[in-house]
Order: sequence, then C-alpha cells, then structure tokens
Amino acid sequence: MCGIVGYSHVNPSDHADPVVLADMCGTIIHRGPDDQGIYTHGPTGLAMRRLSIIDLHTGHQPIANETGTVWIVQNGEIYNYQELAQWLLQRGHRLRTSSDTEVIVHLYEELGERCLDRLRGMFAFAIWDQDQSSLFLARDRLGVKPLYYYWDEERLVFGSELKTLLAHPDVDVSVDVTAIETFLRYSYIPDPQTIFTRIKKLPPAHSLVLKNGKLSLECYWHGLRPHPAELTELPEPDALARLEQLLEEAVKLRMISDVPVGAFLSGGVDSSLVVALMARQTSRPVRTFSIGFSEPGYNELPYARQVAEHLGTDHQEFIVEPQNCDVIERLVSHFDEPFGDVSALPMYFLCQMAARSVKVALSGDGGDELFAGYERYAVALQQQQRERLPASVRRACGWVGERMFDGGRGKRFLQNVALSGPDQYRDSVTYTPKALVRRILAPDIVATLTGSFGGDQLSRHFEMVGNQPWLAQLQYVDGQSYLPADVMTKVDRMSMAHSLEAREPLLDHHLAEFAACLPMELRMRNGQGKYLLKRVAERYLPTSIVHRKKQGFGVPLEHWFKGDLRGYVRDILFDHEATQRGLFNASALEDLMSRYESGRSEYAHTIWLLVVLEVWCRLYQPCVALQEVR
Repeated sequence: MCGIVGYSHVNPSDHADPVVLADMCGTIIHRGPDDQGIYTHGPTGLAMRRLSIIDLHTGHQPIANETGTVWIVQNGEIYNYQELAQWLLQRGHRLRTSSDTEVIVHLYEELGERCLDRLRGMFAFAIWDQDQSSLFLARDRLGVKPLYYYWDEERLVFGSELKTLLAHPDVDVSVDVTAIETFLRYSYIPDPQTIFTRIKKLPPAHSLVLKNGKLSLECYWHGLRPHPAELTELPEPDALARLEQLLEEAVKLRMISDVPVGAFLSGGVDSSLVVALMARQTSRPVRTFSIGFSEPGYNELPYARQVAEHLGTDHQEFIVEPQNCDVIERLVSHFDEPFGDVSALPMYFLCQMAARSVKVALSGDGGDELFAGYERYAVALQQQQRERLPASVRRACGWVGERMFDGGRGKRFLQNVALSGPDQYRDSVTYTPKALVRRILAPDIVATLTGSFGGDQLSRHFEMVGNQPWLAQLQYVDGQSYLPADVMTKVDRMSMAHSLEAREPLLDHHLAEFAACLPMELRMRNGQGKYLLKRVAERYLPTSIVHRKKQGFGVPLEHWFKGDLRGYVRDILFDHEATQRGLFNASALEDLMSRYESGRSEYAHTIWLLVVLEVWCRLYQPCVALQEVR
C-alpha cells in the first residue's frame, strides 16, 4: 500500500525532474510514511510513498523487471500474488522480493495490458516500458483505490490524490464550475469529473496508455454489467453455498498481512458478517472498532457491542460529539475537492482509533451495492408503479410541484411523479434540487452553468444497462458512480489520513461477478434487500442483528446545526471572507438559513454542503482564484 505519483513528457528531449517528483510525493506522506522511492528515465518519472504491509524489508518501490526495462509503482494489494508468483517462476522469471508489486511487472512482461485480467485485488499502478516508450496506468475493477491524471497534449501527470497533481508546476488548476453544481446536488463529484477542469479521475476498471504522443483509455472489465442471458438460474441452496464459499475466500485473502489486522464493526449485517468470517480464520480475538453518537437515533454502538460479545472480539469504541467537528478543515484538505458525505466525519475518528492498534482494517463496504441493501432500491421499485398513471396525470403533478414554494410539503414527491425511469431515480438521490442550487449560487456563477453536469454521467450509466431488470440497473449505476466516487473515496481518504490500509472483502471481483448474475428474487424479496447475503449471515450472527432495520452511517447534523454548531455555520457562511468571495447569493443563503432555523430540518445536508464548499475555497484559494470559474 502506498501513494503513487509520476509524469511523462510527450517530447523525449524533456527530462523528468526528481525534485518535482519529490515535491509531489511530499504531499502524500500520510499515505506512505515508511519509505519513498523515485525513478526517472528520460521524459518519464515515477515515484511513491510506501506504507509497508507485505514484504516489509525488500518491497521497496519503484520495482523493475530483471533487465531494468520495465518499472512500476503501485498503490494497493494484489491478494493472489503468491499464486501468480509461482506461475511466473515456472515461466522462468526471477523474483528479487516477496512483494505483490513485483509480480505485476513480470505479469506485464508475459501478458502486456491483459495482465489486468489475472489480478485479484485493489490497485492503482503505473508501468513505464522503456522498450515501447509507453506509460501504462490502471485502476482496479470496483474503484477501491483512486487514480487522478492531467493531460494537456504535452504531458501526462498522475497521482493517488489531487494534491499530488497540484504540486506539479505545469498543471492547469482552473475550476470546472459545473462540478460545483454537481457537488451541491449529489454531495460528491462522479468519475471522471473533478473540481478542476483539466484533471480527471481514471474510472474504475479502466486503463490508460500514453504512447507516441497519444492517450488512449480502455475499460477492461464489465463484471457489473452481465448480459441478461448470464443471469444464473442456480437453485437457491446452490447459490447460498456458492456465496458462502466466495465470502470465506474473499475474507481469507484479505487477512494476508505482515502487520496486525483488525476490522470496522458497525453492527450492521455487512461488517458483522465480515468479522464473523474473520473469526473463523484465526485463533486470536479479532480486533474490532466502532463509532457512535450521543443521540440515540444515530447510535449503533449497542448493536456493534452485541456482535463483538457474540464473536468474542477485542472491541474498542469512540463517541463523536459536536466539538469533534473542529476537524472539518482537515477533512476537506484530505479530499482536495468538495466532498459532502458527512459520514466522512465519523469515519475519520474510526480510522484514527483503529490506526492506534492495527495497520490494516477490513470493512463491510460494498454489500449494499452488490446485494441490493439500500432502502432506496425498494422505494424505486415502488415508484416504478407510478409510471402506470396516465401521462396527463403525471404531467399535472409535475406542474403543481413546480409551482409550489420551495420546501413545500409534497413538492419533491409531485415533481418526482412526473419523471420516469432514470430521471426519477436521479432526482431521488439528489440532496439539493436544481432550482435551489441555482438560487443559492451567485447569479454570475449560475450564468456559466450552461453545459453538462455530473447527472449526465448517471444517465449514460443507465443507457449501458437499459436491457436489464430495473433493480439491476439501479445497482449498476450506483456501482459505477456512488460506490467509487463517494463510498470508496471516503474510506480511502479517511483511512490513508491515518496511514491505515482499509480492505473490502465484499468488493472482491469474483464476488461482484457472482452477485451481478443473481436473479432479482435472490437480491430482494418482499421489499427486503440482501436476501441471499442475509441467509448466509444467519449461520453466523444473531437473528436480531441480521434482520434489524437498516440504520446507515448517519450523523445528527440537524441537532448539531441548531445547537452547538449554529454559530460555527453562520461564521463560515456569512463572514467577510465568504461575502467578498461572492460565490453565494447572500439573500438566498440567508433565506435558506432562516427557514432551517425555524424548523425546516430537510435543509441540514444542503447547509453541510455549503459549509464544505466554503471551507474548500478558503483552503485552496492560494492555488485557485475564484474568478477562474467565472
């Protein structure tokens, strides 16, 4: 595990500068406090910061092949590296280390870009092939590990975090104003867009090649999008046995480590099942870590404690209080662009607590997307029934909804009834309606919002699976957008902020391929998601845990913003610096705050997004002048 950076010039006479690479690496010491490595060859440079997890003594990067003509830096873990190493040795390769990263170099020699087909793990890597004068970048199938890149026809610059690219002197940091609107609507910025116009995220399951001055992208895996004919007719008992086998294998592989391993435990079915399967793999108590709140409606600690006692884990807990919000600037600085998933706050303290005891932690992330666990899936299936209403009735509902005052009871419902299919779902997952976004932003900012925005990317994902059952479509879209750009971004940045490696067994791609081929009745039954996964969990966990109502990783914002944090919010949004910046429409913002403080709690998350955006502007003002977005 580490953070990687690098760049390559198109002009071979331009040479990579080790000082620039060192500066880029210096921005992500938190991702790899144990080691640093730099390699340059003509126009190309690779560098890394290492968090030592496997092969602690000889796993230094960059790593080369036997002849020193192919070099790699990698961020992540290849869980089947031992199996691949044996195959490579039989093919005549010589391995100088016991690291998983060296295996990729030799696999690339054997298979070229198709080496990706053999890798099982989470990864983002860059390979420089001297003989081919090509730079090959790739990101894992489910987007667990991040990879950003900048391309201006003269140079390709890449890194594990945005801040690494901002440290390069030639990177254009102009702001993409459509990304601001996208953020305020969805609370994150979907791949491949970022807050910066010229910097992109490499999407999950994609590779990128720079060769002969040309940049090419390819999607190398379509496991979340099986052909309808591939949907399995496996009898339920056989499907249950296969799922349990895959789960056990995924957990076992992710416990391979030369350093202590623990687990995040929320008390929900996903993380609890992961811990239960971990307990079967070791004779020592699993170290588990849980987070909670003083507000009972948001506190899952009693459930986590119940699971910990049932499985006999070595358990630790932490309560997040309003005063812990003093880390907001630190959170924003780790994401480098506006990121509004408020559960990043408890995740930060969860990782901080875990990092004091272990260097690796397994989580239950991915279960909701793969096995249809979100309540919004059941709601979307119910909404689908509304499409049977006459078109004239639906249009009338939309007409009435549009003319209701903002925040009026039933306004969102009526507007949603008028929509159909993807538009309906896209509207249901937005935090801030488009009209409200454009009222809050300053008029000269709104005037530039004429192009596309992140919601268009969601529509393109829907187009890819239009022949699938509706539930499968929803899962696919979340797997391509919300999962990598929100969930995995949150987990990666907050764990790396504390030099902690997070591993996600439920995002093993073999498991994902199996889940994507399940018939709908094994995903959701009688309006309840995770049907098959819960059948497995029943074998290891108390029924009260397996079948309790889903709570989620919520944060009591509406209580905090009307109590301890009321003054903080107003200080951020209405002080002189914010007013002078002119990003917001002051009167509309005051109206929003007044409505919220008078009882309109549904605005709490929008206010959080505005606070995050303003804090981001303050932190990045030295390198981003706001006039660049106008």
